[in-house]
Amino acid sequence: MSFESLNLIEPILRALKEEGYTNPTPIQAQAIPIVLKGTDLLGCAQTGTGKTAAFTLPIIQRLMASQAPSVRRQIRGLIVTPTRELAIQIGESFQAYARHTPLKCTVIFGGVGQSPQVAALRSGVDVVIATPGRLLDLMNQKHLSLQQVEYFVLDEADRMLDMGFIHDVKKLLAVLPRKRQSLFFSATMPPEIVKLASTILQNPSEVSVTPVSSTVDIINQSVYFVDKGNKNALLLDLLQDSKIKTALVFTRTKHGADKVVKVLLAKQIRAEAIHGNKSQNARQNALKNFKAQTTRVLVATDIAARGIDVDELEYVINFELSNIAETYVHRIGRTGRAGAKGTAISFCDIEEKEYLRDIEKLIGKKVPVVENRLYPMKVLQVEKKAKQPQGRGQQARSSESPAAPARSFDKAKGGKKWYGKTNKY
Repeated sequence: MSFESLNLIEPILRALKEEGYTNPTPIQAQAIPIVLKGTDLLGCAQTGTGKTAAFTLPIIQRLMASQAPSVRRQIRGLIVTPTRELAIQIGESFQAYARHTPLKCTVIFGGVGQSPQVAALRSGVDVVIATPGRLLDLMNQKHLSLQQVEYFVLDEADRMLDMGFIHDVKKLLAVLPRKRQSLFFSATMPPEIVKLASTILQNPSEVSVTPVSSTVDIINQSVYFVDKGNKNALLLDLLQDSKIKTALVFTRTKHGADKVVKVLLAKQIRAEAIHGNKSQNARQNALKNFKAQTTRVLVATDIAARGIDVDELEYVINFELSNIAETYVHRIGRTGRAGAKGTAISFCDIEEKEYLRDIEKLIGKKVPVVENRLYPMKVLQVEKKAKQPQGRGQQARSSESPAAPARSFDKAKGGKKWYGKTNKY
């Protein structure tokens, strides 16, 4: 199938050709005809599947078809996304696809001064791509109105939930016109997301592509069992391999990301961190340097990394495993894109073994273990010894032996905190 077969207009086809795109991805092939018909859409798709074009291309076409001359442009399209990086990326894509049309868009996000964004709104735009907080802020200041919105897109809905933006989204819904076309995208569909979708969409068509198992099949995955105190040494050892020109390293916390960067810089390895405590300019510069390969290692938290798209990224390293299995798939999905080869390496300490079991259950396969000769996990050696035949009166020590700290899983907090003798997140 080609983009021509989707009945897209010539200006869009010309832009796609200039971008080097010839064939749509599965979600694009399924979603574009639905959106062009004016139907609401519920899309379930993993990161890296091409969903940005799946909603921007048909919206551009529909805006062009109903374009009417007016004294001042009205906001007719609204795309809401959880992170600044993703908003910027969608804005860049929209501008590229609409380059041969008169349509204008602007990107609105917090962390920077609002004056340029307000100026862009005053000049008139057709589409706004925004994060919820800054959008509501500018609405409250009367800098923009959503009364004329015809097309509404909620992207990365599950991440909205994780980041606590659902209340902001509901505030936006309260001021949007009831008569509109709504598109809802989420990588996962927990009950809360399904409930939210039902309040936004009317008789939607559903599209679900790229199951988790097939997403990760093209990526070469491996895991090292290593004690927490040896993770820095193991990372430095791996980065001695000259084949790793660049690597995206994930940590669970902002403090952890900064600590890893400090260790790498001390060994003359060019590294930068990207997380919520960094200014927007610092985050954009770090990403720019990483794409240009002037920075070899980019250390990121999950929220900051959502939406990062780096061409030909071959290596993702999970310095710390996520306690949410789906996040593992999002992380490693940064590599192995568009059929390119990719490698995902994970470090797993004793407290993360439960996370690994959840990940393997989700992806339906075992992650191959690398025999770690330099920094073997001491607890694993204890486990192997415990599995040997026990003498009378002896008791085998389990994996939750005194070698591992006592811990409690806080389900009320979404499983995001560990309370133990040695660690407190």
